[in-house]
Amino acid sequence: MDKVLRQRVSMKNPIHFLALGFGSGLVPLMPGTFGSLAAVPIIYAMSFLSFKLFIAITLFSFFIGIYLCGRTARDMKMHDHGSIVWDEVAGMMVTFIAIPINPLSLLLGFLLFRFFDILKPWPIRVFDKRVHGGFGIMIDDIVAGVMACACLHGLFHLLPAIFEISPL
Repeated sequence: MDKVLRQRVSMKNPIHFLALGFGSGLVPLMPGTFGSLAAVPIIYAMSFLSFKLFIAITLFSFFIGIYLCGRTARDMKMHDHGSIVWDEVAGMMVTFIAIPINPLSLLLGFLLFRFFDILKPWPIRVFDKRVHGGFGIMIDDIVAGVMACACLHGLFHLLPAIFEISPL
């Protein structure tokens, strides 16, 4: 992050800290990938929760993310700066809805989410280009998470044995 942005954003500000994915978005190369990696321990911890609580936390992360990302973007005076990665954290949560968590499912989900987030096929690209503000920052990653989740569920039903690896 350049000097001007560093003056506008502070890791001591809890809004910025969360929007920047606990600091993972400050990695100069591939911040979105590091933001997605920052979500892995959260998803692992969430895997011990009930389905309803997993959904509630995922929804909360989306709705609070609209505020966090929008506010941080305004403070930066830039829309969707690469260091804002809370959207990746929330998108990864969506990816793992009702998915058994083990090393292989985490790897597949991570790769599928990054695939959709980076390539932005339709309809993700439409949201990315046409929707702005905090909601715009969040929604394309949520849709990428939905698409990755659908693929994981498809794999789960086609090849259930790959999800039967013992959990972490």
